[in-house]
Amino acid sequence: MTRPLIGVTVSEIRCKQAAQSVRHGEPTQTEMTLGLPYMRAIERAGGIPVAVPPLEGEGIADLLEHVSGVLLTGGPDLDPAFYGCDPHPELGPLDASVDAFEIAMCRHADGQGLPILGVCRGAQVLNVARGGTLHQHLPDLTGGDVEHRQPEPGDRTTHDVLVAPDSRLAQTTGGGPVAVNTFHHQAVERLGEGLRPVAWAPDGIIEAIEGEDGPFALGVQWHAETLIGEAEQLALFALLVDAARRCVRRDPDAHAL
Repeated sequence: MTRPLIGVTVSEIRCKQAAQSVRHGEPTQTEMTLGLPYMRAIERAGGIPVAVPPLEGEGIADLLEHVSGVLLTGGPDLDPAFYGCDPHPELGPLDASVDAFEIAMCRHADGQGLPILGVCRGAQVLNVARGGTLHQHLPDLTGGDVEHRQPEPGDRTTHDVLVAPDSRLAQTTGGGPVAVNTFHHQAVERLGEGLRPVAWAPDGIIEAIEGEDGPFALGVQWHAETLIGEAEQLALFALLVDAARRCVRRDPDAHAL
């Protein structure tokens, strides 16, 4: 079977000053950083991953002509200006140029009917791209019963999520609780257009969203790419790859969000 190309966003850009100088290596310069587990997850699920740098203008639409699906990866906080809010004092570093690219890419992909999977920040990008908003700092909302930024490594799970049994996500879990890792201090607040919540942490925080109809669109708050030793986590990437194989492009001008 054909192995579809999946565009994988590179959400974190490191400035020259933060780049590591290596003996006998190239001079330091601004770098894109992307964890290899994302690429390995797509590969193991049957796709071919292609890292996507932040592009401008027509480059986004041109790029999407060559891929059959999009993986929105984790990374820094989104600039709240993109969803009409003032910044919270606990916000981390922001990169508005990367945010603008990923939101535009998500909207272009939606317009073309391409399947989308968002991981952690990627789930938040999906929500904001469709007009939703984010809680900017979860400790303001929760009583601390669930630690949403775990100190343990990414291959460890620290809490369960409850999954809606009538969701696409339930195809990977049977609808039962799923053990996940957690590395976020933000989460979905107001849902974006055409999205619904399909998983929740024990404290009620939304842990996954998906499209109500149309092409495959799923966002999960946990880092599934570091848990693909578990069948239900690898299956998330398999859903994206399978949807990419079946993708039938549509006229983006007729379906713009």
